[in-house]
Amino acid sequence: MSKERANPMTTTRFAPSPTGYIHIGNLRTALFNYLIARKAGGQFILRLDDTDPVRSKQEYVDGIKQDLEWLGLTWDRVERQSDRLERYKAAADELRAAGRLYECFETPIELDLKRKKLLNMGKPPIYDRGALNLSDAEKTALREERGAGHWRFKLDLQRIEWTDGILGDLSIDAASVSDPVLIRGDGQFLYTPASVCDDIDFGVTYVVRGSDHVTNTATQIQIIEALGGKVPDFAHHSLLTGPQGEALSKRLGTLALRDLRVSGLEPMAVLSMMARLGSSEPIELRTTMQELIDGFDLSKFGAAPTKFDVADLTPLTSKYVSGLSFEVMADELAALGVPADIAPAFWDVARDNIDVRGDVAQWWTLCRDGAEPLIDAEDAEFVAVAKTLLPAAPWTGESWGEWTKAVKAETGRKGRGLFMPLRKALTGMQHGPDMSRLMPLLGNVKL
Repeated sequence: MSKERANPMTTTRFAPSPTGYIHIGNLRTALFNYLIARKAGGQFILRLDDTDPVRSKQEYVDGIKQDLEWLGLTWDRVERQSDRLERYKAAADELRAAGRLYECFETPIELDLKRKKLLNMGKPPIYDRGALNLSDAEKTALREERGAGHWRFKLDLQRIEWTDGILGDLSIDAASVSDPVLIRGDGQFLYTPASVCDDIDFGVTYVVRGSDHVTNTATQIQIIEALGGKVPDFAHHSLLTGPQGEALSKRLGTLALRDLRVSGLEPMAVLSMMARLGSSEPIELRTTMQELIDGFDLSKFGAAPTKFDVADLTPLTSKYVSGLSFEVMADELAALGVPADIAPAFWDVARDNIDVRGDVAQWWTLCRDGAEPLIDAEDAEFVAVAKTLLPAAPWTGESWGEWTKAVKAETGRKGRGLFMPLRKALTGMQHGPDMSRLMPLLGNVKL
């Protein structure tokens, strides 16, 4: 991160487009920018890139905020690009006056034909700047025939260089890149000019985003300079793939943050993974946001595509939940109907046997209502004998040991052959908590 800043405050931004819900890939960008700002004691801006009036919806704005709030990613201010259209128009006028913005009239079909022709000739499929050769009369005729044209930024055909916070020294030849379209024929400002104006005006000092934006960054650097702005530092993180290296985009419908939330995954489990995934440091569960902030180091991340498996979030969530104190869970347990006198003991038993908080309800159902005995045919006679030796309720912490000792003496069974059939008969399950701790909580055994 550059130390020479006119504005000493580190300012980052997360700029989602409210045309859908945030997914796990978006979160990586949001989290990196958030952690950088908070570690530096700076400012984190939530910027809504809502220049598309058709696809941008308030329900997505609300959803984005809800997802960030669920994760604990608080913002210092909210900005909406739809409120700043006059600023973008002024910037466009400035670029026109400087000869850096020019009107083009090619149709999508014509542009596609040009690209194919260049590819067939073995040349890069970049825009040929044909519109720069149009006379005023030709432009007028084209406007009358086709309507207003789209506007492209005229790149200086030189190398664009910067030191990337993750990728290191980068250099892109502007001659190998098409002049970017900044304004559509219908007058809609696209992402690039709006983003550049906002970064300048809001004093953004650091921008972290996906590596698919590297070329965009190169062109944006020239546009920022053309508008007299201070170029922020940039870093481009690797893109996520599926666990087998497949494109994650095909699975994003199941990886929206709202879906992860509904599934019961814990925010700190999600954040702990995303704050380290793709870095040289191991993924470790953190229980507070401050731990994440203190331990974040952008220089530890690499450029290679990063594999992500949503299943890996379950053990992290389970570990987080098992570490929750009874005081944290008291209200949730009370809402389930767990009596206050046994709630601490119940939580102590359940906590290590659930993946997500919601699983605790299954254990309370078992304790409250009992379960249908699970008895294998070869164990039926054994369980019948064991039933006659079952101590009378209410049970204590010694009851399981007393029972199994008596059954062993009567039947001669021991080890797994002794304990497993008895567990299945009482709980209907093959696995679960230490039975000496669970048995005192069982209130309605159906054996």
